[in-house]
Amino acid sequence: MPELSPEDVRKVARLSRLKLTPEEEARFARQLGDVLKYVDMLNEVDTTGVEPLAHPHEMTDVFRADEARPSLPREAALSNAPKTDGKYFLVPQILENA
Repeated sequence: MPELSPEDVRKVARLSRLKLTPEEEARFARQLGDVLKYVDMLNEVDTTGVEPLAHPHEMTDVFRADEARPSLPREAALSNAPKTDGKYFLVPQILENA
């Protein structure tokens, strides 16, 4: 696996909405590169005869019946919110052009 460049780190930082100094970019490039090298070692593991799985433990009956139960009245829930319209919670917009 190739080394991560500071440009790779800048891209990941931008996607994560992080602002990094050039020193942090270089340090994280080394650290993330080390992590990826370690993960790449998994390609060397012989998995012949090992069945693919999604979870290491067998799970059964993981779903419960969907039953309506009494809950907190709307007024009580809304009374804890900083902003409401009387029916819903009001939160700041976080997506552009929404």
